[in-house]
Amino acid sequence: MSKVDLHIHTTASDGKFSPAEIVRKAWERGLTHIAICDHDSIDGIAPANEAASKFPGITVIPGVEINTDIPAGELHILGYLFDIENAELKSTLEILRNSRIDRAQRMVLKLRKMGLKIDFERVQELAGSGSIGRPHIAQALLEKGYINSFREAFTKYISRGGPAYVERDKITPAEAIQLIIRASGIPVLAHPFTSDNYQVLIEQLRPAGLRGIEVYYNNYSPEQIQGLLEIAGRDQLLVTGGSDFHGLEVDNESPLGTVEVPLDSATRLLALAR
Repeated sequence: MSKVDLHIHTTASDGKFSPAEIVRKAWERGLTHIAICDHDSIDGIAPANEAASKFPGITVIPGVEINTDIPAGELHILGYLFDIENAELKSTLEILRNSRIDRAQRMVLKLRKMGLKIDFERVQELAGSGSIGRPHIAQALLEKGYINSFREAFTKYISRGGPAYVERDKITPAEAIQLIIRASGIPVLAHPFTSDNYQVLIEQLRPAGLRGIEVYYNNYSPEQIQGLLEIAGRDQLLVTGGSDFHGLEVDNESPLGTVEVPLDSATRLLALAR
């Protein structure tokens, strides 16, 4: 099992486990370096660091996953090792989180008009103090028995283009990259193969300050990984990777720490920040 997982979600966004629980689980699995990368939120970082003080040998790397907008859909930008007190970063993420609330309300309304009677208040309860995401809506649908799995919620109702899908406020990938850089962080392209034209996007985003790509990821084949390693080597980009763990027990999710990420990915990331 890997010692490194640089892409983990907590209850600060749409993950199942609290930051402290994630740290404990990571320590139990023998991980030495983890990164908390919640969607549009950095609220899980401080409690994760506090928890890590009780588990010697584990390093928590500050991270965030910012959802951005491109003509063909959505692109996620990871940020690492930024100043968690940066005022611009905190205020921008708050704006993005607030837009998630408005979107969730409109999605629930669409679902109710379709006869799927879930309550927005329940969606809020499921999100807790974290930012509301579509997985919370999926959970509400599952509780009511309208679906049999998280995947069904997305494929039938709430994926992009689905009958209950609603767009929300986003920033562009270049804007997210610049935001991370201004907060003294390191911007990385998340799971490149979610975009059909990832090679073009990498070339477009390098001038904006893109510093790395997520090479090691859930279900990436050896051929895909090798192709991304060649791009990273050619363009002098950092190589990162992780499970994108949410703990939601969906059939396409990799368990915490099960994506093989070289220790070198974490040490190089830390060295660049220094």
